[in-house]
Amino acid sequence: MRPSRITLAAAAALLLLLTVVTATLGTPASGVISAPILARGDFSDHVDVKIKFDTAYGTVVSNAPDAGEVIVQEITIAPGGTTGWHSHPGPVVVVVKAGALTYVREDHGGCFETVYPTGTAFVDPGQGHVHTAFNGGTENLVLYATYFDVATGSSPRIDEPVAAPAC
Repeated sequence: MRPSRITLAAAAALLLLLTVVTATLGTPASGVISAPILARGDFSDHVDVKIKFDTAYGTVVSNAPDAGEVIVQEITIAPGGTTGWHSHPGPVVVVVKAGALTYVREDHGGCFETVYPTGTAFVDPGQGHVHTAFNGGTENLVLYATYFDVATGSSPRIDEPVAAPAC
């Protein structure tokens, strides 16, 4: 017995729906003890933020013309905790206050981990750069994140549906 066109169309529609729903769920964080926003504010003048830094693959420039809202957040993650896969609308400056942050990103087809111990800082370029981070240590990880180019009143975090293919 051959399946009817209606049955095939219904199966295709269900598959499409499941794909869309799965893609919008993102990967949740776990073990985040707290993540209060300490301050947020709009620039009173027109401000363009450009952050330039070098990587193994060359210079990266994260440009946020008319930088929008700035948010400062303190994030505490328990041992074994993770941020889940996500991105940010604009560049983020991260300072590790306690513990060690393992930052995971896909870059040029490979998956890379960088560990940032207490007292170090780094830049996440934002603007669609998908990554995750976790606490692989035995003490709480505490970090401060300063987000640029966030739309007024919106979240500095954009959940992403899947890990980068290489990771």
